[in-house]
Amino acid sequence: MQNTATRRRVLGALGAGVVGLSGCVSDDSSMTEQDDSDGGTTDSGTNGESGGGSMQTVSIGVLQPRAGDLKYYGDQSLWGFLSGLAYKGETDPPTDPGSGEITITAGDTEYRLLIRDTEFSADTAQTAATNLVENEDVDMLAGCASSAVASRVVTTVVNQAQVPIMLGPAASADITSNSDTCSDLVYRASENTAMDARSGGKYVARETDVSSVYLFGADYSFGRAVVNNYRDVLEAEGVDIVGERFVEQGYAEWEGLLDNAEEAGAEGVVGGFTVATLPAMFNAFLSGEYSYRVFGGFATRITNSVVGGTMQSVLGEPLTAEKIRDSRLGPFTTRYHWNQYDNPINDAFVDSYTSAYGVVPDLFSAGTFTGASAIHQAVQESGSTEGADIADALKGMTVTDTPKGEGAYTFQGYNNQARSAMTVANPIPTTDEWADNWGAAIMPGEPLARISADETTIPQDSDQMDCSL
Repeated sequence: MQNTATRRRVLGALGAGVVGLSGCVSDDSSMTEQDDSDGGTTDSGTNGESGGGSMQTVSIGVLQPRAGDLKYYGDQSLWGFLSGLAYKGETDPPTDPGSGEITITAGDTEYRLLIRDTEFSADTAQTAATNLVENEDVDMLAGCASSAVASRVVTTVVNQAQVPIMLGPAASADITSNSDTCSDLVYRASENTAMDARSGGKYVARETDVSSVYLFGADYSFGRAVVNNYRDVLEAEGVDIVGERFVEQGYAEWEGLLDNAEEAGAEGVVGGFTVATLPAMFNAFLSGEYSYRVFGGFATRITNSVVGGTMQSVLGEPLTAEKIRDSRLGPFTTRYHWNQYDNPINDAFVDSYTSAYGVVPDLFSAGTFTGASAIHQAVQESGSTEGADIADALKGMTVTDTPKGEGAYTFQGYNNQARSAMTVANPIPTTDEWADNWGAAIMPGEPLARISADETTIPQDSDQMDCSL
């Protein structure tokens, strides 16, 4: 790893180019759809090898949205990360992380976390990451809820300053399959859009009678990744793609587009959207008379809250399992939800997370928990707190402690994306047991199927994999 002075020279030399580049980056930098993703202080100390009984410090710059409409994406991602470190330290996660500096101790290692608000903006995140590397001398970076933000940070800071990053929950599969952003410095435990599509697409093709699908997606990196990956998987499984359409976020004129899917002979429709667009699409679908079924991914609590309210409005209250089943919405894949995995690690995670934050772990929480757990495991296995050594130890690692179970995530050696199992579940009315800590009218039901880890990620020999490390 390069020293601080080298980082400063490299990033300083790039300053003028970065300003010019900011105007040329795709509109993703200002998107408000997920690519869909607050304590004590201490001196940084001196990094060195572990052992000898002395406390060592790892400094991590954490980049997440901490305010605004999509603050909750940052909340669940940060809370998952903090919970992962707290689990390794056998302590409770901090309850008020905000934006600032906090520490968590696990064994003989103190993690100094410098939390910065990205505002869901690539420009803001780049500036924050640069300051963390130049002025705070962090050993590594972590976070990014937006794929556009993640890609900018990787190309302008991580690669230039040679500081590793644990990405998450930024979900575009392209980040760990494109040679521009894929590198030995870039790791991601969080699940991605290819995993959504490869698990959901295989379930649709193999377990339902759907033989033709129309694909809709948001017109930016997240939506395009969803559509591209579903197309790849479904066609490989013998399902016909009868149409595709990309629309801007917040698109509301859905009746005509859904009619187009009906006229094209679709038996199923996939929607690659989040909370800015899904409610309008679902409202039009539920209000119309369509013969096809809608598939996709189970989203976060804020999306489920809006979609659940839409279902209550259109289908009537009380919302019942029968009404939902007859609506032809689902089943949906889930990267992670608190009730999809039954193991001691997840039980402890759900308990501590709910106690600390008043809500259950959500879609992004397991991936960032696992990222933090992996970092601590890498520190222990490498015997070092240097960022370069941590990155080396992450290579090909099977992470011991994860919410999906012991050893449930493994970083693939060819692109540093962690593979893990995915589940498929129908939406059901939220049960009384979880009503207070979920806050949405619908939730995932019991898993209908579990797609194994070796089937969920893009294979090394795929045409989609332009990454070879």
